Amino acid sequence: MSSLIILTLLVVLMLTGMPISISLGLTVLSFLFFMTEVPIESVALKLFTGIEKFEIMAIPFFILAGNFLTHGGVARRMIAFATSMVGHFHGGLGLGGVLACALFAAVSGSSPATVVAIGSILLPAMVKAGFPKSFGAGVITTSGALGILIPPSIVMVMYSVSTNTSVGALFMAGVIPGLALAFLLGLTSWYRAKKFNYPRMKKATWGERWVSFRKAIWGLLLIVVVMGGIYSGIFTPTEAAAMSAVYAFWVAVFVYKDMGLKDVPRVLLSSANMSAMLLYIITNAVLFSFLLTHENIPQQMADSMIGTGIGVIGFLIISNVLLLIAGNFMEPSSIVLILAPILFPIAMKLGIDPVHFGIIMVVNMEVGMCHPPVGLNLYVASGITKMGITELTVAVWPWLLTMLGFLVVVTYWPGLSLWLPRTLGMVT
Repeated sequence: MSSLIILTLLVVLMLTGMPISISLGLTVLSFLFFMTEVPIESVALKLFTGIEKFEIMAIPFFILAGNFLTHGGVARRMIAFATSMVGHFHGGLGLGGVLACALFAAVSGSSPATVVAIGSILLPAMVKAGFPKSFGAGVITTSGALGILIPPSIVMVMYSVSTNTSVGALFMAGVIPGLALAFLLGLTSWYRAKKFNYPRMKKATWGERWVSFRKAIWGLLLIVVVMGGIYSGIFTPTEAAAMSAVYAFWVAVFVYKDMGLKDVPRVLLSSANMSAMLLYIITNAVLFSFLLTHENIPQQMADSMIGTGIGVIGFLIISNVLLLIAGNFMEPSSIVLILAPILFPIAMKLGIDPVHFGIIMVVNMEVGMCHPPVGLNLYVASGITKMGITELTVAVWPWLLTMLGFLVVVTYWPGLSLWLPRTLGMVT
């Protein structure tokens, strides 16, 4: 009964148009004040202890690093390198966009940042080269979603905070699925470009490729700093986030010099605003998780679901459907923070690996970012392309179907996610 009241209250508040973070907070406080005997002191204590986790510090650092890279000319050099490598294939600029998004995702940790950084440069170039605007928009909108699957990923940090799963293991688990999805999105782009005879670029010489690689090397080295540092044990994922922020600042201001010191306060303020918004959501989500745990709701749901004999396959189908539906109405951070505390205990009872389940959730979030009504990537791409949301939705469908097919593969092939972290000894 309590679970029904809590979820109904949350949905009603969200349907009023109230921000999700405030809806969460009001749901918790209303229930605690009027329907339980929980002392208010314990709520205040939970507010402080719930967000003192070391992993949460990674979020503002990754946001700051991504903002420095977005404003610091790194994206332009990555695009030049990517197109020199694959531009001579059918739909070369589109393939270059997929590769550039994958590379930028590996240094930014954010999908919207990837869409802005790559799309604002590449989309005008694709239209100028003779590509339909819809093709370029479809490529960039969906490939930009790689920002939350290819590590470092802010959404993975959120999942780690919600479930106490290793951030390092999640990062490593995202590498192979991220590369596989990038390949499939590129394959879809190539097939459509070949089918409709879209332009190809002149094949770059190895000398030209070397020059573009040398110009992009400082941005690409951030991948080595973050992933190499975590893998080698030199620093934790949170320390890697701090290192990436310092490194991105140094590259943008002193190496590429696309930013001056006078621009730094603006980037810091923008990063602080975004970090404050996410941390406010996390704080309220911690309270929501506390309420669910206090009312023993996840345990009851796990017992009742297992009692029906639903099994692993059935549970994963239900989870995917639920997450995809949630993606219609909420952005990824909110979905993870609300649904992970509910679904995670059931997954653990059924013997599903926590890291594998995290990757399943992240891939669902990717799909949600690319379809209406609240797909963040759609709105970002709409601002860049000046296309309507309906027009964009039609444009992304071929790639969205590819992502849905990939979701099925990731869901029922745990080895795709777990092989690398197992090889590195991060999971058993």
